[in-house]
Amino acid sequence: MSGAQESAARERALLACAEAVERLRAAGVAPEALAEYVPPRRGLLRTRPATMRPLGEAWRIGALLLGTDGRLFALGRATRAAERGRPGYQDLSREERREIAAAALRGGYAAGTPVNYDAVALPLDDPAGLAAFADPDSPLGFAEGEIRVRWRAGAPLAGAPALSAFLAERVALLIDPPVGA
Repeated sequence: MSGAQESAARERALLACAEAVERLRAAGVAPEALAEYVPPRRGLLRTRPATMRPLGEAWRIGALLLGTDGRLFALGRATRAAERGRPGYQDLSREERREIAAAALRGGYAAGTPVNYDAVALPLDDPAGLAAFADPDSPLGFAEGEIRVRWRAGAPLAGAPALSAFLAERVALLIDPPVGA
C-alpha cells in the first residue's frame, strides 16, 4: 500500500476516535480508570508493596480501550480496587488477584473502582507508518486501505470491520445498551 493510503487511513481512524470520545462524553458514559501496574520493590530494609500508577481514563470498547484523549489501547487486564484481606493460601492465582486488587487500592483508587492495566498503546499517529499493525496478535490491522479491528488475536483481516464502523457500533451500544444488558 502506498504512503498516501496509509496516511488517509490513519487520519480516518484518528477522526473516528475523536468522534467516539465526543459521543461518549455527550452521552455521559463514565470512563474506567487506566493504570500501570508497578510490581513490589525491595528497599533497604523492607519491600514496598505493589501499586498502580494512574495513566488516565478510558472506555472499554470490545478488545480496545479508548482513552478520554482519543488514544487507543489493546485491552490488557482489569481488576476492581479492593482490600487485600487475610491470605487464604488455598489458590495461588486467587491470592495474586487479591494482591492486584489491593495494588489498585494503594494506587489511590476507591474500593470497587474498575481499573484497567497492562494495556498496550496502539499508536495511530506513528510516523513510521502502520507497520506496527502487521503483527497478527494486534487487535488492529491494515488491509484494503483501512485500519481494521480483529475479533480475536490471530484472526484474519478479511471481513474485519473498519475501525470507524467498529467504534460507531460499539459506542452506540454503550450509549444505548440493549434491553436486559
